[in-house]
Amino acid sequence: MTNTLGIDKPAAATRVVVAMSGGVDSSATAALLKEQGFDVVGVTLQLYDVGEAACRPNTCCAGKDIHDARAVADALGIPHYVLDFESVFRRDVIEGFARSYVAGETPIPCVLCNQTVKFRDLLGVARDLGADALATGHYVRRRMGDEGAELLRGADPARDQSYFLFATTRQQLDFLRFPLGGMLSKDETRAIAARHRLPVAGKRDSQDICFVPDGDYAALVSGLHPDSAQPGEIVDASGQVLGRHPGIIHYTIGQRKGLGLGGGPPLYVLALDVAGRRVVVGPRDALNRARVMVRDVNWLGGPETELRVEVRVRSTRPPAPALLRRLADDRAEVTLDRPEQGIAPGQACVFYQGERVLGGGWIVSSHADAAVSREGD
Repeated sequence: MTNTLGIDKPAAATRVVVAMSGGVDSSATAALLKEQGFDVVGVTLQLYDVGEAACRPNTCCAGKDIHDARAVADALGIPHYVLDFESVFRRDVIEGFARSYVAGETPIPCVLCNQTVKFRDLLGVARDLGADALATGHYVRRRMGDEGAELLRGADPARDQSYFLFATTRQQLDFLRFPLGGMLSKDETRAIAARHRLPVAGKRDSQDICFVPDGDYAALVSGLHPDSAQPGEIVDASGQVLGRHPGIIHYTIGQRKGLGLGGGPPLYVLALDVAGRRVVVGPRDALNRARVMVRDVNWLGGPETELRVEVRVRSTRPPAPALLRRLADDRAEVTLDRPEQGIAPGQACVFYQGERVLGGGWIVSSHADAAVSREGD
């Protein structure tokens, strides 16, 4: 007897650990599975110091989120555990985020968190608790294909979170479930929470990075790496000095505001020269880029050599048509049909074929493009 999660057991005999963050999505996930008769266990991870986190609208607040998760578990009548993963989160996510910024990249800590703490460590915890599956509140879908579990975009394009889950491995997908992936709107999710009278039914979504509640990334990075905030020159593409800056950690590719260059035509950050401590600026058209080199690719499908695909180079961008070329050593070359602007090293490039996620990897600095391409030829 296969249940609604595709597991060959009655629902009552199927233990599902739910990653409960204290938000409405994970809470509705737990409620939905409980409603369907599964043996549900809630687990919440304490990821950073609850005493240091400031509570503001639209941000995570560790203490309140843990309290909310516990209140939801009590309302549903399910066991709930809070696990201290602060040291692991600091090592694998916060310090990784800071190192990436120091290297002149624009990191995505949510991907690092999913890749390490949630889908590596929490998955292990779920197995230790005797679970048959780990469920999360992500808006993605999972289906069984000819070669095993496949990852699909969420049914609601506005809520699709597949970009942030590209690093999920095939082995992890075998164990993971995403009950909200087929929801067509957030209203459906809130309706589940309201039906079960959960205290978080009206809770607002978190929008900022959980461990930087005030949005000051540079302060976090300089605190961990004091030498990173060294001043330098702002130059144009020819090397002409246009001004000075207080440290490259204050800038990202595509940035226009805050350059302090006075009048004249608008200028944008084109590149960050870490070794030379220079911020390279230029006109908007100079941001156009059609060729993207990608490292550390996680393949969930994809070509042996080349394949026409769609790719997403930012979480906020729609997928764009491109040619994907597979290289050696988990690298890939992407050639976009139309150039895009603001493609930044450290961001993810995720590959799609229709609704299926074929994988993705990390965008390499344009300064390394030529070398990477020669190695793959």
